Amino acid sequence: MILARTIHVSIKLIPVILALKKDRILWISKEGKNIDEKRFRRNAQRILNTCISLGPVFIKFGQWLSSRADILPQPYLEELSKLQDSVPAVPFEKVRPIIERDIGKIEEKFDDLDQNSLSGASLGQVHRATKNGQQVIVKVRRPGIEKQVERDLKVLMKIIPFAMKFVDPNLRFSIIPIMKQFDESIHEEMDYSKESENLKKIKKNMEPYDNVVIPEVHDDYSTKNVLTMEYIPGIKVTNIEELDKKGIDRQKLVIDVHKVFFTMLLRHSIFHADPHPGNISVRDDGTLILYDFGMIGRLNNETRLRLVRLYLALVEKNPPRTVNAMDELGMLAPDFNREVIERGIDMSIKSMYGKKPDEMEVEALMTLANKTMSKFPFKLPKHLALYLRMSTIIEGIYHTHKVDFKFIKVLRQILEEESLIKDAYIEEIKHSFKRFAKTLDDTLTIAPELKKFMDENRIMQQKNKRGSNTLLSGSILSGAVFFGSAFLFQSNETLGIIGIIASAAIMGIFVASRNR
Repeated sequence: MILARTIHVSIKLIPVILALKKDRILWISKEGKNIDEKRFRRNAQRILNTCISLGPVFIKFGQWLSSRADILPQPYLEELSKLQDSVPAVPFEKVRPIIERDIGKIEEKFDDLDQNSLSGASLGQVHRATKNGQQVIVKVRRPGIEKQVERDLKVLMKIIPFAMKFVDPNLRFSIIPIMKQFDESIHEEMDYSKESENLKKIKKNMEPYDNVVIPEVHDDYSTKNVLTMEYIPGIKVTNIEELDKKGIDRQKLVIDVHKVFFTMLLRHSIFHADPHPGNISVRDDGTLILYDFGMIGRLNNETRLRLVRLYLALVEKNPPRTVNAMDELGMLAPDFNREVIERGIDMSIKSMYGKKPDEMEVEALMTLANKTMSKFPFKLPKHLALYLRMSTIIEGIYHTHKVDFKFIKVLRQILEEESLIKDAYIEEIKHSFKRFAKTLDDTLTIAPELKKFMDENRIMQQKNKRGSNTLLSGSILSGAVFFGSAFLFQSNETLGIIGIIASAAIMGIFVASRNR
């Protein structure tokens, strides 16, 4: 059975893998410029359709890939972010036994339960019901989904590492951890008790904010296979016609979406990682409603503060600090070219503030980049993958509404309102102190060599008294310049090297003058 499924999946995937390999090579070689974007999107759409045709695990994997900027070109990410988890529901008689086994006879537990599903997803489906006079939704896991998931995970683990190695040999090291993380994620999504925990944590974190509501969980009607929640109806966040009928301020709506999700990210350790339009609705008063907490992201405090530092550096238009934060987040390769990245960040900042960089400046930067590296050395640590997915999907909501919106202004508001600027500055001071300590340590390592240099000169002076005062003065001046340059080298390599060369030149001049 596994063999037959593996062959079937392989036949489906071969055409899209071949197209991805070609597109990825082109994307990297051209740095994403002057490409046939329509072709890229068409090929991405083929991957999306293939995932849908192969079933639940592949739909989830397609969603997962939409967060991997280290694997897919940007047009692929944007297209796959549209992959919503919508699958026809199974007949109610197939899920009835699961509900009754876990919480009891439906007729005894509910006033009413609609046998027609409200929506169907790859791992479960949702039904409306009434419990003690209150409207609720009942989310129930698909029958037999565990076996189907285990089978297709085995198939994926056989095919995907080989396929990614074919697309790019460099991916053979990163794809295995990605697959293991996906395995963990899909098993967590199948456990509705985990989703209940995630929902409660995020609900508690977001309680102080009046622009978002999250349903209550009915614990006595919830298990690993069934999740019963408060029913909160609303307008889909991208339904522009209905939103306009209700007089909803769509510019404020887009701002609120960004505020809610980036507040989760930058203030708290857990965030909703699947904000596609089907998971966000809007009340008549403009309040956001969040659904489906199966896919969440977690950041430890250290990573969260580094993200805050990154965003503060962008707000303050500081490319060097932005690059420092990116480096500490693990977003840059060890051998990255700081000058190229800083200039790229500088142009990005100008773009975010509404100042379009001069086209000649862009061309000059790209020429410099192509000479120093084959591509900008960005990579994506696993703990930031879901954050990128969240950001990409939210950006799609903004593009749907086409309102006047400046992300950097909203970002500044979030940092100020959440008192995150102080935290970021404290971390920046710690970071600067660590760099200073490392610089001092490196410089002290050089000190014995400097002392040896001075001692050798002193011996030379004792052997040859002529011009000793001149040589001593030269040694002191040269040594001081050398010591200072070694210190400066840690923060500015160019000036440091110039200083070291200058120290040698100074010593040469004094030696020459002594011999006259």
